[in-house]
Amino acid sequence: MGHWFHRNIVEPGKLPTLLALAAFVLTFLLTRTVTRLIRAGKGPFRNISPGGMHIHHVVPGVVLTVIGGFGAVGSGRHGVTASVCAVIFGLGAGLVLDEFALILHLNDVYWTEQGRQSVEVVILAAALALLVLIGFSPLDVNSLTPEEEEDRATAIITLLANFLFVLIALFKGKLRMALVGTLVPFVALVGALRLGRPESPWARRFYRGRPRARAKSALRADRRDARWAGPRRRIQDWIGGSPDDDPDRSPR
Repeated sequence: MGHWFHRNIVEPGKLPTLLALAAFVLTFLLTRTVTRLIRAGKGPFRNISPGGMHIHHVVPGVVLTVIGGFGAVGSGRHGVTASVCAVIFGLGAGLVLDEFALILHLNDVYWTEQGRQSVEVVILAAALALLVLIGFSPLDVNSLTPEEEEDRATAIITLLANFLFVLIALFKGKLRMALVGTLVPFVALVGALRLGRPESPWARRFYRGRPRARAKSALRADRRDARWAGPRRRIQDWIGGSPDDDPDRSPR
């Protein structure tokens, strides 16, 4: 096990990525545990509100992310400094993305329906980091074969084609597929070929004079949402806690 870890994680310089991912996930889970205890009024934890102003944990998260990010850029992929900076970055990213919905809406929506977006973004970010750790990287020239290195034009065309597929998937309203597609080209291709969501810029531009395409797009979106909305909400509630039923209740 030790030999495998050193050959596949340490030598390729993936240890900082692994440490950042672990710190990110653990920070998010610990933060959600603490906020749920505060919400329930249990334990010794309380909100930090000096002078009556609630200090959200996104604030120290931004500071840690900046420190860890700049430190990681300047320290490379090997050595103790790189690992320490990676952990700091993971800690900060976990705190920041836990309140992603607050940043998006510029309002404390932590325990509201909109607050589910934070959990979804954290899961997506962790999945992307895991794909990078496994080895999915469209810009990794180290994985090219000698023939591919000689034919740089082919590599560049492949990257540009995948970038085009990512853009098309994004304009079709398939954000998750577009993000994953930046690392896994097949996913971007599938997202680009499928019908766009009815509210997407692609649908507004290209389905305007095609009522059958609009109807088919809306039908597929409704079926997909009906199939996955329930399981997705249960997973989000299990990880991050269910939102408040009373919209007038103080979020925290």
